[in-house]
Amino acid sequence: MFDWHADPIDRTTPITTGYRGTQNVRRFFHRECGEHFKFDRPFMAWMKAAVGRTMGDAADEWLRRDRA
Repeated sequence: MFDWHADPIDRTTPITTGYRGTQNVRRFFHRECGEHFKFDRPFMAWMKAAVGRTMGDAADEWLRRDRA
């Protein structure tokens, strides 16, 4: 089982049913999206519904929302 607290996260990491918004996840999003990354409720809901997609998909989605 993937450990969202400790396992390395990259763009190919699948989003699992056990997904958690940990500090490790925040570090990934800061690397991919920039230091201005923040979780908001709509994006957190998107993450919960994104099981089977990748963390790269999630970063792209956050950037799309940020630019809208």
